[in-house]
Amino acid sequence: MKYTGQTGRPFRVRFQEQIQDFKYNNSRPIFAQHLIDNKHAIGNMEDTMEIVHITGKGKKLDALESFHIYKAAKAGNQINDKLTVRGNELFETIIQQDPHEGYKAPQQQNTPKIAQS
Repeated sequence: MKYTGQTGRPFRVRFQEQIQDFKYNNSRPIFAQHLIDNKHAIGNMEDTMEIVHITGKGKKLDALESFHIYKAAKAGNQINDKLTVRGNELFETIIQQDPHEGYKAPQQQNTPKIAQS
């Protein structure tokens, strides 16, 4: 299962926040709620999180985040809020003809990112 979200903070900071939510049984964040409900353990950051895009904050990052949530929902593999996922013809076309499958942008420090956990 995947949770997709964007962050402008360093990954290590975001990961520590997720660990704290899990450790103290804070079920408000969706990712922590999934771990708690399914009695999952949490692994190390390198095994748990993956950078899928790096770009500046704004509409482009929002669109990329929406696309990755949509793609994971289509595969039945997402834990984001299911009410936010609805049909999208543009995303369908991209999924069908995705020339960048597996593409990873070069990593940059302290640049907003979309991550999957």
